[in-house]
Amino acid sequence: MTKVLAIDTSTYVLGVAIVEEDKVIGELVTNVKKNHSLRAMPAVEKLMQDCDVKPADLERIVVGKGPGSYTGVRIGVTLAKTLAWSLNIPLVGVSSLELVAANGRYFAGSICALQDARRGQVYTGLYRYKGGELTTEVEDVNILMTDWLQALKDRQEPVLFIGNDVHLHKETIIEYLGELAHFAQVSEHNPRPSELAFLGLKREAEDAHSFVPNYTRLAEAEAKWLESKEK
Repeated sequence: MTKVLAIDTSTYVLGVAIVEEDKVIGELVTNVKKNHSLRAMPAVEKLMQDCDVKPADLERIVVGKGPGSYTGVRIGVTLAKTLAWSLNIPLVGVSSLELVAANGRYFAGSICALQDARRGQVYTGLYRYKGGELTTEVEDVNILMTDWLQALKDRQEPVLFIGNDVHLHKETIIEYLGELAHFAQVSEHNPRPSELAFLGLKREAEDAHSFVPNYTRLAEAEAKWLESKEK
């Protein structure tokens, strides 16, 4: 049985899990505004210790590759790359939005995972379960929430909204979509690292050295720097 370590630090949620192909061995999830750089590696070490899993037992690392907090995404990706390289095992990246959407498996329609990106924008994508498999209907984008909602309204299909930032936009969502809008339960908004692990089991591995996060847009500081160079 392949043992997989999954790590996600792309939002305030810190998630670490160890799974085999047919069971979750252990899982740690917190949703607090604390520094992932100080907590991620100790969380991995503690979970492995509690589960009696040694580094040599691991056969794959899966990481949430963004979009999300730039710093958060970098921390998780750097940790995952380091572990994969040092243990010489495969590394797999999974969209952080797809990871959240995975919690909506019992919804029959489209699943909209979203994260707030400030200034009226969101990181979002559209997913759907088909035959028990999560499929992508619209790739992850960074978009004005009102533009996104208009596009969803034009589809005239029920949509499940899921993610810890949904409450920030709930009134606007209802204004645009009315009864077409459905909202996940509070317990479903946190990305689950065990879901991340199982999603990553089915993906092709990527080269640890060249692996890069998916920020979806430039960091604000980087964008301003590039803008200054164009003047």
